[in-house]
Amino acid sequence: MRKVEVKPYNEKWLSMFEEEANTLHKIFGPEIIDIHHIGSTSVNGLKAKPIIDIMPVVRDINQIDSFNKTMVAIGYEPKGENGIFQRRYFQKGGDNRTHHVHIYQLGNSEIDRHLAFRDYLRAHPDATKKYGDLKEDLSQRFPYTIELYIKGKEQLVLEIEQKAVPWYRSSRA
Repeated sequence: MRKVEVKPYNEKWLSMFEEEANTLHKIFGPEIIDIHHIGSTSVNGLKAKPIIDIMPVVRDINQIDSFNKTMVAIGYEPKGENGIFQRRYFQKGGDNRTHHVHIYQLGNSEIDRHLAFRDYLRAHPDATKKYGDLKEDLSQRFPYTIELYIKGKEQLVLEIEQKAVPWYRSSRA
């Protein structure tokens, strides 16, 4: 059974991302246009489940399934779209997950949504603290019920996203 654990920010998360990003670059080669550290481990000071979320941006999402065997060989479980249209998702570590890889094709709106959320939290320490405190509380209340942990975050995530997306767009204009 997987336990929901939220930990204080760990500076090692950045090097863990960089190491895995280098491995993914070697696997996918020129298919990768860019690769981003996303999710809570990408926000300095944010309490997080210690799972590194990685978002490669690729030229053609339809080519990614051909890399499944190589991803399995380095410990990933291919999950296909896993509920999000035009995404390819991989998990590493089984019940003790270490990495999630969310692959999108260039131009997919999910890319900006993830980057907006991350960058907004990086720039707004008050939102970061509120989000981290909520996650910590939920992990203590629902340590073995990931569904309730996720559901408990939904409202605040939506509130942050509603601010983050326009903020992100205006900061890039």
